[in-house]
Amino acid sequence: MLNSKPAKTEFPVAELIANRWSPVGIDPEKPVSEEEVGSLLEAARWAPSSYNEQPWRYVVGYKGDERHGQLAECLVDGNAWAREAAVLMLSVAKLKFERNDKANHHAMHDVGAASVSMHLQATELGLAMHQMAGFEIDKARELFNIDETFQPVAMIAIGYERAAEQLADGLKERDLAPRQRKPHDELIWKS
Repeated sequence: MLNSKPAKTEFPVAELIANRWSPVGIDPEKPVSEEEVGSLLEAARWAPSSYNEQPWRYVVGYKGDERHGQLAECLVDGNAWAREAAVLMLSVAKLKFERNDKANHHAMHDVGAASVSMHLQATELGLAMHQMAGFEIDKARELFNIDETFQPVAMIAIGYERAAEQLADGLKERDLAPRQRKPHDELIWKS
């Protein structure tokens, strides 16, 4: 289980949750197997969703294949570090319910839930996973034929963690910085 930077929690949580984090240091040389990716997608498959609709889809690319190259093209320069990850994915939300063709206003929430399930499974497997908003949505739509009934949500880099000391300046500082969260009491709506 990945445990290079466990969270300092205010209340007890499962070890798997405390150990989940999103490093930018991902080893460009160590591959991730199809079985490991299958395990991640299986975790996503069993996530909760509104009406059990399961509106998530993932575009998956392995380093060296065409899909990986296309996914890497979609990343903005600020996320260039992720272009060398062993696996790149793009999460996509289906925006209408299959059962009645009405708008699914919870699709993005459900895709997030599936991706968190996948992230926890990655932690369990000792993999690093990092989700990013910094990608070109229109380019992703074009490259992967994503029509308006679907919404590209987040780019995801997956691989084995690389020691922060091996990273270029800027990235090194990001991975060495202390993990921080808002205080627990800010999570509760008060008005």
